[in-house]
Amino acid sequence: MKSLVFLVLSLQLSSAATHSLQYFYTAVTPGINFPEFTVVGQVDGGQFMYYDSKEKNTVAKTDWIQKVDDEDPGYWDRDTQISQGHQETFKVGVQTLMQRFNQTKGIHTFQYMYGCELDDDSTKRGYNQYGYDGEDFLVMDLNAGTYVKWDRTGDASYSKNYLETTCIEWLQKYVGYGKSVLERKVRPEVSVFQKDSSSPVVCHATGFFPKAVMISWQKNGEDLNEAVELRETLPNQDGSFQKRSILTLTPEELKNNKYTCVVHHSSLEKELVIKFEPDGGMGVIIGAVVAVLLLVLVAVGVGVVVWKKKKSGKKSES
Repeated sequence: MKSLVFLVLSLQLSSAATHSLQYFYTAVTPGINFPEFTVVGQVDGGQFMYYDSKEKNTVAKTDWIQKVDDEDPGYWDRDTQISQGHQETFKVGVQTLMQRFNQTKGIHTFQYMYGCELDDDSTKRGYNQYGYDGEDFLVMDLNAGTYVKWDRTGDASYSKNYLETTCIEWLQKYVGYGKSVLERKVRPEVSVFQKDSSSPVVCHATGFFPKAVMISWQKNGEDLNEAVELRETLPNQDGSFQKRSILTLTPEELKNNKYTCVVHHSSLEKELVIKFEPDGGMGVIIGAVVAVLLLVLVAVGVGVVVWKKKKSGKKSES
């Protein structure tokens, strides 16, 4: 059954395209070296806009998003004004929450995240979450259309309508502007390594786009689900993504069995299968270090010879 589910997910990953639009609002109490209010916008996991209370100006983070202002002059100025309004609202929100939790001092955070997703088969998804000091206290599921820990059905209905219509419309518009960038496919570079014989084994995929990727492990050719920790997908500076899966086993298990990392991504015609070789990671590192040292020694040797020849030549001339 697990293999069947994995196969279905793999087929979806390779055939279906999903685009997403997300906004993250963060307000913090004064006293730390961080803006009291920030807004970050992301399309398909990549940042396209940023605002903070220090600069008080919305900044476009990608070239393609400039097309918005070309078609709608003044767009970013209006966005700045909206963010400035949210800044005051969230500042009051932090103080209100501190009062409700009987807090009079300390560093506290109030966060809001909302977003929507659209598959190429027109399936829509939306979410709406509030958090305080790192804990969720208000969550909305678009499919359910209800809030958890919230009884204001009018707000839930408004948010559901926004996520289903306006959010999706803007997502489609942004994807249209950045189609050449957002619909590109870049293969992941995958490595499997272990720091030492007692450390976990890491399968690291990086440089891939789009964001969706699946990393799994096999033991002697069979799917392995135990002792596996899948880390969060993180962005790279060039707009691509990275992700790692960590396998924690005893040295005896690693020695007596064959383990492979399997990576599925929409850019691949078939999955990447990378075998784990005990001490292989350290061997590569040690080999690279030795190679560099040899090059340094050769360079130094050549330099000494050249220097001696020049010195002896000067003596002969004198």
